[in-house]
Amino acid sequence: MKYVLENRPALAGEVNKVAEVAGYLWQKGWAERNGGNITVNITEFVDDEMRRLPPLDGAKPIGATLPHLRGCYFYCKGTNKRMRDVARWPMANGSIIRITDDCAGYVIIADQPVAPTSELPSHLSVHNYLISRGSPYKASLHTHPIELIAMTHTPKFLEKDVATNLLWSMIPETKAFCPRGLGIIPYKLPGSVEMAEATISELADYDVVMWEKHGVFAVDTDVMQAFDQVDVLNKSAQIYIAARGMGFEPDGMTAEQMKEMSVAFNLPK
Repeated sequence: MKYVLENRPALAGEVNKVAEVAGYLWQKGWAERNGGNITVNITEFVDDEMRRLPPLDGAKPIGATLPHLRGCYFYCKGTNKRMRDVARWPMANGSIIRITDDCAGYVIIADQPVAPTSELPSHLSVHNYLISRGSPYKASLHTHPIELIAMTHTPKFLEKDVATNLLWSMIPETKAFCPRGLGIIPYKLPGSVEMAEATISELADYDVVMWEKHGVFAVDTDVMQAFDQVDVLNKSAQIYIAARGMGFEPDGMTAEQMKEMSVAFNLPK
C-alpha cells in the first residue's frame, strides 16, 4: 500500500504538527476520550498525483454550500478518534478529504476511509469564512482547556471582554501572543448550526473564542500557532485561579502597564 505522506515532506510536516499538538492536548488533560477536533487546510501541499487520487468511498454532504472551498483539501481528525491516538498514528485516526466540485460535499482520498469529525460542517464553514476574508489562517483547533472552561461557570466572565482583560493582566506574554483576546459565546448545542454561526461572527474580532461550559475554538496560520494561543490564555487562567486558591484576588497588571505593553510591542490598544 502506498501512503500519501510518502515523498511529500512538506505535507508530512503539516500532519506531524497535528500529531504533535494532539499529544500536547492529551498530556494537558484537554482531550478526554475523543474530545476535541483539528482540521487543517493542506491545499498548498497537494500535487497533481494527489489530485488524481480516486475517492475511497462515496461523496458525503457537508450540509451547506461553501463556495470558497472549491478545489480545497483538508486533513481532518476522525470522528470518535482519541487525540492520544492521533498523536501516534495521525493517518490512521484522521483522513485527507477533497471538497467536491459543487462545494456542497466531500470525498475521502487518503489513507483510509476514516470518517471526519461530526463537527466537520462547522469547521469547514469557518475555513470558508477565512478564505473569503483573504485570511492566511489554515488551521482550526477545538479543545477543552480546564481552567478556561471553569471560568465560564460564572456569569461575570461571560460579559464581553471581561475575561480578555483579566487574562491579559495576569502575565505580559498573554497580550503579546494573544493580542486579539478571547471571544465569548453563550452556551449552544455542540455541533449545531447556531454554534457555527456564532463562532464565525466572533472570529471577525478574535482568533480564539470560548464556548460557555464547553471549550475553545482557535484559528491561526498552522495548528501549532493555534495551540500556542490557547496555551498562553489557559496559563493566565491558571495564574488567576492559583491566586484565588491562595485566598486573594490578584491585582493584575495596571492599565498603564497594559498600555506600555501595547506601545512597546505594537499591539492593538
